[in-house]
Order: sequence, then structure tokens, then C-alpha cells
Amino acid sequence: MNASPEHIDYVLRIGDNALILGQRTAEWCGHAPVLEEDMALANMALDLIGQARLLLTHAGRLEGRGRDEDQLAFLRTEGQYRNLTLCELPNDDFGRSMVRLFLFASFQELLFERLAQSSDAELGAIAAKSLKEARYHARHAGDWVVRLGDGTEASHARAQAALDYLWPYTAEMFAPAPGDEAVAAAGIGPAWSTLEADWEAVVLPAFGEATLTVPARTPFRSYGKFGRHSEHMGHLLATLQHMQRTYPGAQW
Repeated sequence: MNASPEHIDYVLRIGDNALILGQRTAEWCGHAPVLEEDMALANMALDLIGQARLLLTHAGRLEGRGRDEDQLAFLRTEGQYRNLTLCELPNDDFGRSMVRLFLFASFQELLFERLAQSSDAELGAIAAKSLKEARYHARHAGDWVVRLGDGTEASHARAQAALDYLWPYTAEMFAPAPGDEAVAAAGIGPAWSTLEADWEAVVLPAFGEATLTVPARTPFRSYGKFGRHSEHMGHLLATLQHMQRTYPGAQW
């Protein structure tokens, strides 16, 4: 398929977000605070990995270099990943994971709603399929944000600390990226910067209900979607890529 570099990068960004957050969410398997939540988080991780498989397969076809989902997931170097820094940050505790999932899934839901009408028919089909998953993730995590924030003194403190830590990284979601205008003009998908107002209209009332204070914006910016990652990304990839790097070409 003859696709522009901007088109390929755009799909990779969406796929890498799902892949890396799926890996982080899967780390809760066997460690969640209650059995029901252990199962819920494992299933949400599987949703994200499933999205990543579809998106990375599509990106490989657009690229036309013969790379499949496994090669894109496991055989790129750190600087070649285009995920948001938010997705690669360590879980730390349950509160941070829930706040992060709510922030991201609320963004992903808006993005998939618009991508369902993409001029890239395959991308549109993936988005339409994935939209119901993003909606569930946002609702599930949002419920936990309210329960934790408006719960005990200890749970409120943890939820507030999580929001204070994660909020600065959300600015990266909406930072203009090279090629976004061309992608939007071609009807492939929206420039992410155009989603900020609608995203805030979703997350700010939820944090208000949770009695959490949203920090003021600062000049801080992260640059994961441009390939400049945090110190945590290398450690995550060491785990994610271990089997493929140890046994190149291995298949189940």
C-alpha cells in the first residue's frame, strides 16, 4: 500500500500507545487488590494488546517493508517507538494505574470516535471495533477514580498524588506533531491537538466528583511520541522483548 510517512507514523503512534500501556496494565495480573479487579485489569490489558496487534499489522502493511506485528512490537529500538510517555510510566500503586487508565482511555475514546470515519478504511474499522473497549476502560477507571478520591483519607491522598504526578504528562497528548495537519487534511484522522477541549470536558468533572484538585499546567513537556522516552522505557522493553531477542523468530 502506498502511504505517506505521516500516515504510517500516525498509525504507529496509536498502536504503540496500546502496546505499551497494555504491557504496563498486564503487570497487575496476580497483583491487583481483589480477585475481581485482577481479572478486569488482565482483560483490559488483553484489549489493549489486541488493539496493538491490529494497528501494528496495519502499520506494517502501510509501510510496505515486510514487517509484521511481531517485528514492530519486539524488534524496534527504544527511539523508534512513538507512544506517549504517560503510557510507559511505572504503575507504582493501584491509584496511579487507575488515574492513568482514566486519563488515557478518555483520550482514546474520543480519538476512536473520530477515527471510525477515517478515509483509511482499515483504520476506521479497527477504531470502530476498539471504541467499545475504550469506553469500558474509561468508565471502569473513572469509577475507581471517584471511589478512591472521595473515599478514605488514605485513598484520597494516593489518588491526589497520582494525579499530581501524571497530569503534566497529559500535555504531550495534545502537543502538535509534524504531519498531523497533512493526516487531518487527508481525512485519515484528527490532529490530536483538536481533542483537548473535549477531553477536558470529560475528565475535569470526574476529578471534581472525586474531590481531586487538578494541577495547573506548567512548561514541562514529555516527548515520547517523538521517540524521546523516559528512563523507564528501556526497562519496560527489556521485559517486553526478552523472548524475541533471546529466541529470534520464535513462534508459538
